[in-house]
Formats: sequence, structure tokens, C-alpha cells
Amino acid sequence: MAIDHPIFANRSSHPERLILWMAVCLGGGLAIGFLFQPDAWFQSLNRPWYAPPNWLFGPVWTALYLLMAYAMHRVEHDGFSHPVRIARRIFLTQLALNFLWTPVFFGAHLMWAAFGIITALLVAIGATILAFDRVDRTAALLMVPYGAWVTFAAFLNAGYAFLN
Repeated sequence: MAIDHPIFANRSSHPERLILWMAVCLGGGLAIGFLFQPDAWFQSLNRPWYAPPNWLFGPVWTALYLLMAYAMHRVEHDGFSHPVRIARRIFLTQLALNFLWTPVFFGAHLMWAAFGIITALLVAIGATILAFDRVDRTAALLMVPYGAWVTFAAFLNAGYAFLN
């Protein structure tokens, strides 16, 4: 079944790469989330007034990881040129920072160190968006909701750190 929408135009070849990126992004995110779930320590913290309910994080991150995977797939569709290789390296850097934040915050309970990581992550997301834009504008735009959510998450991180 073909999807007739411009966002999917000319991007149907190499579905195995899309599956790979979905496994890396969503699979990695699910694994990290499973290993470092909010525990009694987190439940005992003073919550910022703007903290959403905990149940919201799973669906939001699932959607964001899928958007990230599809964005990376779109970038790779243009081959493995120098701009694509740079975009992939920056993407993997931001993904590593993303995956690092959870064990530092929920595992080690180091809220200020986690804030440093999420700040670096925001810079890396911005760099990813710029690198993706050089290759595929739609891929860059697909990363914007992720950047917005991580910006909110940084404010949450800071709120928890200040209150506790």
C-alpha cells in the first residue's frame, strides 16, 4: 500500500534501513527506559508544578523515536555523501547523549550532571537539525518536535534539581 503524501515521496527504497533506524532509536530508548525506570527515589522528589503525569512520557518518547528514525532514513536515502556522513555522525552523537541522560538522572540520581548532559543534547539536536537540513528539509523539520520536547525536559530537569 503506497502512502500518497509529499512527506513520504521518493523515500520508499531501502526499507531495511528504516527498520534498522527504528530498532536503534526506539529499541535503544525502550531498553534504556526499561533498565532505568522512575523508582521510589524519583517518587519522593518534589515535583515542579509544570511536570506532566508520568504516563505521558512513554507515548511521547515512542513517537519522537519513530520520527527520529524516519528522519535519519530520509537523510540516508540521499546516499552516503559527505553531508550525509556528517549528518549521521551528529545524529548518533545526539542519540548517545539522549541515551546517557536517563541512567545519569534515574540511575545515578545526579540531577545537575543530567542537566549538563541535556544541555549538550540540545546543542547536538540543533546541530543535527542543521546537518539534516543540508540534505533533506523534511528530515530536519521532523526533528523539531524532538528539540521542543527536550527543551521542555531540560526545564523539568532544572526544576527537579532546584527543588531537591
